Amino acid sequence: MTPDLRTARSRAILTFVLAGLMCGTFTVRIPALTDKLGLSEASVGVVLLAWGVGALVTMQSMRGVMARAGSRSVLRVGAPLCAASLLGVAFAPSFPAMVVAAGLFGMFFGAVDVAMNAQGSAVERAYGRPLMNGMHAGWCVGAMSAGLLGTVAISAGVSFTANLTAVALVSAPGAYLLSRGFLPDTVSVRTGSGRARRRMPPVVYLLGAIAFGAFMVEGAVADWNGLFLRDTIGVPEAVAALGYPIFEAGMLLSRLTGDRLRTAVGARRLIMAAGLGTAATFALVITTSSPVVAVGGMILIGLAVATVSPMAISLAGSATGTPGPAIAQTGAMGYAGLLLGPVVIGFLSHAATLRAALGVAVVLGVFIAVAAHFLPRSETRTDGAEIHELTDRKPLKLAA
Repeated sequence: MTPDLRTARSRAILTFVLAGLMCGTFTVRIPALTDKLGLSEASVGVVLLAWGVGALVTMQSMRGVMARAGSRSVLRVGAPLCAASLLGVAFAPSFPAMVVAAGLFGMFFGAVDVAMNAQGSAVERAYGRPLMNGMHAGWCVGAMSAGLLGTVAISAGVSFTANLTAVALVSAPGAYLLSRGFLPDTVSVRTGSGRARRRMPPVVYLLGAIAFGAFMVEGAVADWNGLFLRDTIGVPEAVAALGYPIFEAGMLLSRLTGDRLRTAVGARRLIMAAGLGTAATFALVITTSSPVVAVGGMILIGLAVATVSPMAISLAGSATGTPGPAIAQTGAMGYAGLLLGPVVIGFLSHAATLRAALGVAVVLGVFIAVAAHFLPRSETRTDGAEIHELTDRKPLKLAA
């Protein structure tokens, strides 16, 4: 293992940490945003919709960009701009301005998300074994840090604007420095945009559907757990802010062991078990009236759902000879879940209750398990090479 490879892996993980910190800071302070601008739950749904639309539009366009430029170039430009766009969210003075700012933040974040997953796939392929869950564990560290810092900020009376500004000012230079030392996406650069525009193999769309369900569940927790705990369960805002880092702690524990579990039992079995576990744990949280069970149950949801999206993205990255476009397609489908989730839950909670609206996550857990059942035991890439470790128990061995 060369020092350059170890450097690329560590910087890829730290990029996930930074992305989790930026996105987590935004989501954990949503209750403060509602107070700052006087927003209803439906209006919060519109703000989150703008963020999701921005991310989805960029991700869908990234198939061609990733084929031409590669993840290293995209991260070098896009990650600092993502941090800068967080300042727009921090200083938006009105609901319309917030919608625009959230949309821009989502656009840059969508580019970063695709590129950092493609870089993670490049590192995974270079190592020759599953690593993507470990990469996404970095996201959990960043998101947990955002939640803990948010709790401290709330307790100290730090405003929504000041909290987001501080994170943006730290993240922009950090993102640029991390982009130096990444691995080049040589396959993507050589293949060009023509191939990227071709229809992906069917398994990529199936993995995209699984990612859709997982992202929608993760988004339901990230975007609505604070309001659910504060307004439905009745805990103080500072305690409600702990729900997200507790959820991310469960995600972190699961992802730190996820690559070993994937090697031991296979991706198909692990995704099916994760879907059923997600349905069961979410049902526990939304049916309880106990603050201890509701807050503590967030770690169970995190443990259950955590491995689904990294495995879907990892498998998509090995489904074709050009991982960037396939990851962009899977990511775009996954983020459609983030786009629809806040809107569906926001309007269902307006029509009924937030507790009832969050029942959508239980249905999604069952959907993930059923969809994983249809993952093929083996698949062939368009260039004739095997898709490795979709469902079998063998370690991931990547073709040259």
